[in-house]
Amino acid sequence: MALLHRAQLTPSKLELVGGWIADQPFWQAGADPATLERVASFRFDDPAGEVGIETLIVRAGDTTLQVPLTYRAAPLPGGEASLIGTMEHSVLGTRYAYDAIGDPVYLAEAARVAATGGAEVEQYYEQDGERRIKPGDAHVRGNGHQDAAVPAVPVDAVAITVDSDPFASVARWSGGSLAVSRDLGAAPSEEFSAAPLRIVGDWADMHDVLVIAVSPDTRAA
Repeated sequence: MALLHRAQLTPSKLELVGGWIADQPFWQAGADPATLERVASFRFDDPAGEVGIETLIVRAGDTTLQVPLTYRAAPLPGGEASLIGTMEHSVLGTRYAYDAIGDPVYLAEAARVAATGGAEVEQYYEQDGERRIKPGDAHVRGNGHQDAAVPAVPVDAVAITVDSDPFASVARWSGGSLAVSRDLGAAPSEEFSAAPLRIVGDWADMHDVLVIAVSPDTRAA
């Protein structure tokens, strides 16, 4: 489960992403980042409880994009190329926000969800000493099964290379890769669709959307 804080963020997540996304190859030419709006979001859990993992589904004009993020209390060693910026969190202090495709914690957890047939985590906040569940507005699921082997992902960011095009971003490492669909309205490539491990999602008016594909070198979980 993901604990949410009733906190103020400066800048906001959309402001931070808007200042970064216009320079990315999957951004629609001519679109104004100021028009970026949130559609939905979902979260995964870092087993160590140190890294926040959140995927934003955003829209600009007619284009719906996927932006996975990780939030850290300190910089990710070797992750300079994936740094989006910093935010001041009124509860947690300075947060370093990364394009999660370059963060090993995100890659490992997304690969685990895909391989084991997992899903997004439940989100909650605490109020008056009680746990209150926040209803989700995006739901994802992996195509694997509970006892499946889990892909091996490097723990070191420098062992990962990332390439992006107008439709997807792909992280590669020795023995495997993970692709994130960026333009969620575009038809996925044959290579993307043929990956043995996949995560699909539903939100708003979009259903069974292929969001993540994993082509792994596996080892026993």
